[in-house]
Amino acid sequence: MANRKKFAAAALAVSTVGAGLVLVATRADAAAGCQVNYTVSNSWPGGFGVAVDVTNLGDPINGWTLTFAFPGSQTISSLWNGSVTQSGANVSVKDAGWNGSLATNASTSFGFNGSGDAATPASFSLNGTVCTGGVAPTTGPTTPPTTAPTTPPTTGPTTPPTTGPTTPPTTSPPATGPVTIGGKQLERLDRGVVSVRSGSGNLVTWRLLGNDPSGVAFNVYRGSTKVNASPITASTNYLDSGAAAGQSYSVRPVVGGVEQAADGTSLNFANGYLDVPIQNPNSSLYTASDASAGDLDGDGKPDIVLKWEPNNAKDNSQSGVTDVVYIDGYKLDGTRLWRINLGRNIRAGAHYTQFQVYDYDGDGDAEVAMKTADGTVSGTGQVIGSSSADYRNSSGYVLTGPEFLTMFDGRNGAALSTVNYEPPRGTVSSWGDSYGNRVDRFLAGTAYLDGARPSVIMARGYYTRAVVVAWDFRNGSLTRRWTYDSGNSNVGAYGQGNHNLSIADTDADGKDEVIYGAAAINDNGSLMWRSGLGHGDALHVGDFIPSRAGLEVYRPSESTSQPTDAMLDGRTGAVIWSHASCGCDNGRAVAADIYAGSAGAEAWSSSVSQLSNGANGAGIGRKPSSSNFVIWWDGDAQRELLDQTRIDKYGTGSDTNLLSASGVHSNNGTKATPSLSGDILGDWREEVIWPTSSNTALRIYSTPVQTDRKVVTLLHDPQYRAAIAWQNTAYNQPPHPSFAIH
Repeated sequence: MANRKKFAAAALAVSTVGAGLVLVATRADAAAGCQVNYTVSNSWPGGFGVAVDVTNLGDPINGWTLTFAFPGSQTISSLWNGSVTQSGANVSVKDAGWNGSLATNASTSFGFNGSGDAATPASFSLNGTVCTGGVAPTTGPTTPPTTAPTTPPTTGPTTPPTTGPTTPPTTSPPATGPVTIGGKQLERLDRGVVSVRSGSGNLVTWRLLGNDPSGVAFNVYRGSTKVNASPITASTNYLDSGAAAGQSYSVRPVVGGVEQAADGTSLNFANGYLDVPIQNPNSSLYTASDASAGDLDGDGKPDIVLKWEPNNAKDNSQSGVTDVVYIDGYKLDGTRLWRINLGRNIRAGAHYTQFQVYDYDGDGDAEVAMKTADGTVSGTGQVIGSSSADYRNSSGYVLTGPEFLTMFDGRNGAALSTVNYEPPRGTVSSWGDSYGNRVDRFLAGTAYLDGARPSVIMARGYYTRAVVVAWDFRNGSLTRRWTYDSGNSNVGAYGQGNHNLSIADTDADGKDEVIYGAAAINDNGSLMWRSGLGHGDALHVGDFIPSRAGLEVYRPSESTSQPTDAMLDGRTGAVIWSHASCGCDNGRAVAADIYAGSAGAEAWSSSVSQLSNGANGAGIGRKPSSSNFVIWWDGDAQRELLDQTRIDKYGTGSDTNLLSASGVHSNNGTKATPSLSGDILGDWREEVIWPTSSNTALRIYSTPVQTDRKVVTLLHDPQYRAAIAWQNTAYNQPPHPSFAIH
């Protein structure tokens, strides 16, 4: 091996210690080695827990990876004090960063919970070298030992520790599986601690969880030093004034006066942002585009799913052959978990591929759902359908051939279940044109249709016929829950769809509705209401008028004969207020609380000259400089304006710039949207993710501004979490929670 610091030819000795397994690796030319103690610490029907101790017996190492193979179909559902990737039976565990350096005779530990029957791997490899024999003498054995030692080597622990490291960072193993909040299955999250450079100090922010006990307080540690004088109760941020950049922080909850263990150390935003390295399939042909977030490997931390859009992607109205679309899964350290090649029979463009990232089966890690076709290749190399089929016509459209819906494993990109896409395209011209524009207008979302567990929403068509299909993913299989079909008559949701959709419980029965532009589909697949306002380009659903019961829907209209914009009752679709037709296509509109001088949210659009009061539509002042995304960035309850690669604060006289990001680009042409924006990390404020100009990283910005507000992470509001999932759908829209922040 070229690097002499790494382990070379090694030997293996195995002996049973309690319920564990001890393996010793040695380097023949230096009597160096390692010890691995693998202990099945717990088991239950369908699962098991394991504690692993690794002791370095050789030269000091800086960064380690332990690999092994399960003897059966076991899978790791969650792992702590490291990061894991798994492909089939093969498992690779990498250090967590803080525990990567091991001096001679130093030890580290990690643990995991697995699915399947408890089993012990036959061998391990440390930094690429297989452990294959006993303790080696200086010259190395010529044959492997014929017997195993009856006791573990004295240089390693004789029993595994029952907890994680007791020196900083003090961490606790995460519990497994999702949490239930308000009766709904949601992700089990860690604190998401971030440290953002703020002036001459570091702003540390972290999550308040929806499953935190009442009265929880927090202590903040810089390394092993507590920096707050008394437990923090009023917010979930702390400014460490005067601290040097690059410091590592941890946050420990205090419950009933007793300090609990931290669950990890901070991500460092030393320059105000964190770069996540990404791997361009071809730098001359591809641009990093839309993204989504979800816990792909069950460690409680967000991972990123990214769409690579070829530079020759097309709108449905444009002819031309496109290159293939790739979908990647990344950890925040840049580790690529998998890559899916959608193949030649999925056309590239904003309306073709909408991907949903969510834990649909409740196993604690997210799956990824999207439309597929013959020739799609999974992250593990599985080919869906025919690898040779090519259904592209001379204009580049794909109007024949099978269409599928596939659920992919978030851990490794494997195809878990593939079904026929519903509805089939049928006769192309029945959707409104004969060349392939309107037939391939797809939307996607995630909804709690039973009030407890998430379902996948896949839809086709909105200019004319609209079909919405709900799918459940349970026990490894996709099954259809219901189908809503408007038919070809101008009733129901026919002609009412947008270039986007939203998901919300608008009738307050605990079950979600699909807000399909100017219509709504009930949780049971029946039509809930039709406003008749027709197709539009933007859509916002939230508690925009806190003084009235329920949620509201705000949207502009593309029709020259309809009101140019309207605020609707989310339960009935009744118009609360509207503005008269502009005789134009009103393509941009936003509803959000951006002005503290007016109660509730405000609304504005391209065709209305003033900012409107959200409750009655009356003009209340100057219109903002942009009508795109909004973001909670500074410390107050109002949202800021997010457009292109900047963030601005609305003011009655002018907008004030808070961030102008350099070296990054927005996506989707004139839509100028980020890859993703939402409460991904830290406290309740929102992050924004743009690709770097070179498309070599996703750059995550987080606020450097203190706040005096304490709000549960928005990811534990089901409406907001679903909005993170559907944000990438067609004409991207910002997420809104189910409640107003005051």
